[in-house]
Amino acid sequence: MASVKGAGPQVIDISNLNLEQLTSLKNQLDQELQFFNDSLQQLKIAQMKFSESGECVNKITPETKGKEILVPLTSCMYVPGTISDSEKLLIDVGTGYYVERDVDGAKDYFNRKVKFVTEQMEKIQKIASEKSKVREVVMDIMEVKLDHQLASIKQQQAAAAATKAQEAKA
Repeated sequence: MASVKGAGPQVIDISNLNLEQLTSLKNQLDQELQFFNDSLQQLKIAQMKFSESGECVNKITPETKGKEILVPLTSCMYVPGTISDSEKLLIDVGTGYYVERDVDGAKDYFNRKVKFVTEQMEKIQKIASEKSKVREVVMDIMEVKLDHQLASIKQQQAAAAATKAQEAKA
């Protein structure tokens, strides 16, 4: 069996890249940052839904038994219903699966979900922050390289103009 050395991330000195490669790297970083921002937005929505669900569980007490509520059939259609058992709740755990829990179990479930989503958001924010810093460095290097190119072009133009001036005198 052959072993692969350096199978980890490859380190590249970005100051050695040309402008085209730097532009490509910047575009890749822009796409990654957009993906992380979209992911954060989706996680914020999930966090709010779990938090709201936990708050609703806190409102279920033995006194709510027999009270009328609106039961969602879809995201925008509700039917009237009655709470028949305030001790047992059905929790949607995803992909069409439901779990029956008591009120304390439901509170614990939603608290754990909020905590988990919050931890994932923090991880993504950290990665996005690092990517953003790398993007800024790439932009700075691109600016320096562009300045060097412009200075070089101006020198060439000045040299060409001086040569023309000397030829015109002769």
